Amino acid sequence: MSDERIGTYFWLSEFLHSDYATRHGIDNSPGPDELENLRNVLGPGMDRVRDLLGCPIFISSGYRAPLVNSGIRGARNSQHVQGLAADFTCPSFGTPLAVCYRIAMSEIDFDQLIYEGTWAHISFTQSPRKQVMTAHFGANGVTYTQGL
Repeated sequence: MSDERIGTYFWLSEFLHSDYATRHGIDNSPGPDELENLRNVLGPGMDRVRDLLGCPIFISSGYRAPLVNSGIRGARNSQHVQGLAADFTCPSFGTPLAVCYRIAMSEIDFDQLIYEGTWAHISFTQSPRKQVMTAHFGANGVTYTQGL
């Protein structure tokens, strides 16, 4: 798959990169519907986040092929698999918690915003819920609480 600009600030390759997929020889290419979501939903949403923060954003996980998602033990209904979610940091702005607070207080219509400790997770959909959560990682897996 050739690289292409997705929105103003991002490249398709940033949303498709997966260390897990590379290590395990898994094709992490999106299908037509997922590619459409990357181009028309996630990319524009991430552009709005970049404009809000005013600093470069580093995506650690965007689209995940189903095999990648199950391999990393992602949620069964993960929006990453649909090309609607990204995990990211913005070190020049501040900590992931500071990033989450800024986005939560903004006018950006996100679906989910999750503070995950060392990164932020955000997703975008046609009917955004503006759900804000904090992830808690423990011996029995991940649990979530409402708010930051």
